[in-house]
Amino acid sequence: MKDASTETTARGRYFRYAVFSLTALLVLSLGMALIPHQPPAPAETPFSERARAAALADTLALRTAGQALAGAAAGEGGPENTAALDRIVTLLTIQARALLLPGGTAAAPSRTDSGQQAAPGASEGPNASPGGSASAGTSSAAELAAALSASGSMRLTDALEADGGMARLLAGAGAAQLLAAKDAAAIAGVPAEELPGWQEPAIPSVQPTPATAECTIAGPSGEGERADEGAGPGLRQALTAARDSELETVYGYQAALTRLDPAAAAQASELLAEHLDLADEAEAYAALHCAEVPPAQPGYVLDAAFLSAPAAGLARLETGTLTAFGDVVALSTAPTRSWAVAALVAAAERTLLWGGDPGAVPGLDLDESQLPPLQETPADAFPTASPAAT
Repeated sequence: MKDASTETTARGRYFRYAVFSLTALLVLSLGMALIPHQPPAPAETPFSERARAAALADTLALRTAGQALAGAAAGEGGPENTAALDRIVTLLTIQARALLLPGGTAAAPSRTDSGQQAAPGASEGPNASPGGSASAGTSSAAELAAALSASGSMRLTDALEADGGMARLLAGAGAAQLLAAKDAAAIAGVPAEELPGWQEPAIPSVQPTPATAECTIAGPSGEGERADEGAGPGLRQALTAARDSELETVYGYQAALTRLDPAAAAQASELLAEHLDLADEAEAYAALHCAEVPPAQPGYVLDAAFLSAPAAGLARLETGTLTAFGDVVALSTAPTRSWAVAALVAAAERTLLWGGDPGAVPGLDLDESQLPPLQETPADAFPTASPAAT
């Protein structure tokens, strides 16, 4: 009897253990089912996309400010100011369309009650300043000039780090905005030197040595350093093309010196020295990337149109260098890209100096018919700036 009682007690104890275990398992299962699943952290937006979105937001805000100022200038600012502001608005419109994603649309940013632009996301770019959007509070031509210069500088800075094609777009947009800033400054009577300019990055100088089996260059210390053998053939071709474009431009300047008036000739002489340096630098960077640079041509053909109008001819030559430098920007990385971006900005300035048109995005051939449209906002949706503001 004692053994049977003991066996019954043991079985009861095991049964209770089993019940408790099943109950605990059931509770745990229900708890896990009721706890909401935590979604994974969203992937970080790539730098190039953040730079594009920031550029688009700033450009749209600047465009809206320019439209308001152009409307005010039409009343009392005079036709010249109106035409200049209209050109700025047109440039910003093309840039905004180029910065849109394929198939996308965008509207002009809304305004606050005070009449200033509210550009959501404009201050959230990869290199945004603590002060917010570069285009905030542009109620006068002077403020528009400063905002254009700040935005252009931001685009150029972002171009140094963005992916190839986006780097080219940002560099061209930044260069054009810097030029537009000078136009707005002229309207306001503000010296262009007072605008917040772009701080060029430090660019190490390179000097090519005779070609060797190891493909070396003379570094800053003067000693041979291993060159970049990992560069693709596209970059080598682009650097060679940039060197050839600079040599052709040098030839054109030399021919134009005796055909320009004294003041223009003095200016051309200074620019000729710049192009000689650029040709040497392009050849040095080509050597840095192990490119086989062919010998320079003995001369180039200059047509009758160039000889009869050398200033216009120089503008065409300068325009040709823009595409060459744009190719280098898209295909290179630092320090070569830093050099190419600086060269692109300078080429756009020289093109404009000789009366040429560097375009809305210098260094990039745009087919405007293929760009996505902007969603237009009614003209009376925003209050115009006071005529006295301009």
